[in-house]
Amino acid sequence: MAQQQDYADLSYILNDLNARIRVLEGKYNLFGERLLVINKNMISEYKLIVEDVKNIEASMKKLQEEMEHVKEILKNLVGEMQYFARKENVTILEKYIKLWNPLRFVTHEEVKRILAEGADGREQEQNTG
Repeated sequence: MAQQQDYADLSYILNDLNARIRVLEGKYNLFGERLLVINKNMISEYKLIVEDVKNIEASMKKLQEEMEHVKEILKNLVGEMQYFARKENVTILEKYIKLWNPLRFVTHEEVKRILAEGADGREQEQNTG
């Protein structure tokens, strides 16, 4: 009888170990599936990140080219600025323009017209006088 009891205890222990092993195998399989899903997600995220980095690099390259272009334009502009008139020179020219008052100058056509009118007026005075 003792031997039967030992067999029953041993059978109970083996059944318990078998159940525990099945639970561990299920957890192990579930863990493997989860790990596979995580790996797939990581790979897809990695691809997205790599593409984003490439886009950022392309944008940075374009910005650098534009900056170089702006630098060239500014360099040319600074070079041309040496030919600009200074404020003092413009002030002197303004004083001379005001002194001469070019709006009162006479054109060639106006001089010819004035001379012609003057000559006609003298002829009329001589004829009447």
